[in-house]
Amino acid sequence: MPSTRPSTSSKEERAMAASSSRAKLLKSSYQLVVNNFVAVAAVALAASVLRAAWPVSIADLLGWLHAQRPVHVLTAAILTAAVAKLVRARRQREVYLVEYGCFRPRPCFRAPFATCREHVHLLPFLVDEDDIAWGMRLLERSGLGEETCVPYAYHYLPPDSSIAASRDEAELVIFASVDDVLARSGVNPAEIDVVIVNCSIFTPTPVFADMVVRRYGLRADVRSVNLSGMGCSAGLVSVGLARNILQSAPKGTHVLVVSTEILSSQYYVGKERSMLLPNCLFRMGAASMILSNSAERARFRLGRVARTIAAARDAGYRCVFQQEDGEGVTGIRLSEDLVATASQTLKRNIVTFGPLVLPFSEKLLVALSLLKRMLLSGRAKVRLYRPDFRTAFEHFCIHAGGRGVIDEVQGGLGLSDEDVEASRMTLHRFGNTSSSSVLYELAYIEAKGRIRKGDRVWMISFGAGFEANSVAWECVKPASDADGPWADCIHRYPVQVPEGIKGIFT
Repeated sequence: MPSTRPSTSSKEERAMAASSSRAKLLKSSYQLVVNNFVAVAAVALAASVLRAAWPVSIADLLGWLHAQRPVHVLTAAILTAAVAKLVRARRQREVYLVEYGCFRPRPCFRAPFATCREHVHLLPFLVDEDDIAWGMRLLERSGLGEETCVPYAYHYLPPDSSIAASRDEAELVIFASVDDVLARSGVNPAEIDVVIVNCSIFTPTPVFADMVVRRYGLRADVRSVNLSGMGCSAGLVSVGLARNILQSAPKGTHVLVVSTEILSSQYYVGKERSMLLPNCLFRMGAASMILSNSAERARFRLGRVARTIAAARDAGYRCVFQQEDGEGVTGIRLSEDLVATASQTLKRNIVTFGPLVLPFSEKLLVALSLLKRMLLSGRAKVRLYRPDFRTAFEHFCIHAGGRGVIDEVQGGLGLSDEDVEASRMTLHRFGNTSSSSVLYELAYIEAKGRIRKGDRVWMISFGAGFEANSVAWECVKPASDADGPWADCIHRYPVQVPEGIKGIFT
């Protein structure tokens, strides 16, 4: 007769699960007490002081008010209201994300791996077979899927790198994303007061901001800004710029922000592997946002913004660098230190951003670990406490710059696979769409129906310079539908991504 007694391994698993549950309960209790302790103690202290020091009883105060002339009471009330309004007027305005929209590429733009291999072999350039094998190995293990898309120019043999082709791509992706955001938000083009467009490499004359003004017939007094050369972080840099404008602008001002990267003029036809990487990782895409300092129609409230620049360090400055190779072919060189530089820059960014967003319980634990390290300096190696950012945010949008970057951020912040699912799936479905990728990730989370009112979102981006940017959002109104860039494929995600490789150059 078989034994009914549970196995030793089952007992150990149950014990570990119980221990983990107790630890989570203990941490939740600690956070509840500490995060509310200061407020509760302050209110109790103020009440006790007022009760002990107040020389007049409530009855005496009511009698005194009854004895005053009505005109005096009315004057005091008006003055109090005026002072309160003046204080509110001097405060910086809140900034809101009214709506966003993303370019959704058609299937004809797809670049499956087999097509990429065939095109490389058919190109009229001398390409080493080892380089082709390396590129295909990188592509297959990069985290990109078979449905990522490239512009028309990449489908030609040889690729069309003309200005005309780049303009055609720009008009396609930019106008599609702006059309989407205008339709979803209900904002009329005449309501747009400021236009900010960012694109890193290709900068024509007239610039993209003028292209948008002309296409949509915006007002003659519209203010326009065009940002270039800032890489994949430019989208969140644009958000910071829009915030600065809106905080000092009249209420009801609308800012249109467009983020994209135009690939047509940037196809590298040389042989250096560090400059072939962008060909493998970058894909076409664009996203547009409408921000306002009015809560009307708003979907997200903008929280804290932090920007860290590492351009003073040579490694950071040359991490993403446009130059000519040994044969005079222009391209973008990605340094072998890219992932390490991104990690170091993010750490410095977190030092600035963390204290602004973390609850008091997490900041207390960090302070205690710092104090412990100072007291035990030289006697023992004390590991600093790593704050749990999941206590401050429910969702994370990490720039889909590559598998290695996502892995590094996940490990550094102690995030789960579910926390970085949106980033990995965006990389798989759309590839690295540069500065627009974080909005494709937000669209993924919303398409899955995971965002609720009050949920907080942390967007993280990296870019040339080198720099890291963090932006916090709070959901005001969840999406009423999932009709975004994921509408035709969200039911298939998440998918299992093949195992990656240790380094981006191996």
